[in-house]
Amino acid sequence: MKKDPYLIVLRRYQTEKATVLGGLKDSFCNKTVRRCQQAKYLFVVGLHANKIEIASAVEEIYSERSVRVDNVRTILVKPKPIRFRGRFGKRAKFKKAIVTLEVGCSLD
Repeated sequence: MKKDPYLIVLRRYQTEKATVLGGLKDSFCNKTVRRCQQAKYLFVVGLHANKIEIASAVEEIYSERSVRVDNVRTILVKPKPIRFRGRFGKRAKFKKAIVTLEVGCSLD
């Protein structure tokens, strides 16, 4: 049974670091950055999604742009303890994926 790609890839993860990773392919500031020819994007994914499912879900969601996924790296973000109005708790844990697209592909 095939899973719904929108249950595997929940949303894009927009942070300052994610924006920098997305713009590396267009930057030419130093030698190390010039070697980055591939675009990288961050997504929040389901906790039980594996790398193969994530790659196929991204390709299916962005099929109208004909993107091809080259590499997927996943990170499990641990829950962070918080305190709000004198009560203690934890933020929910989540999994994020760094998806590297093939040269010439872009989501923007």
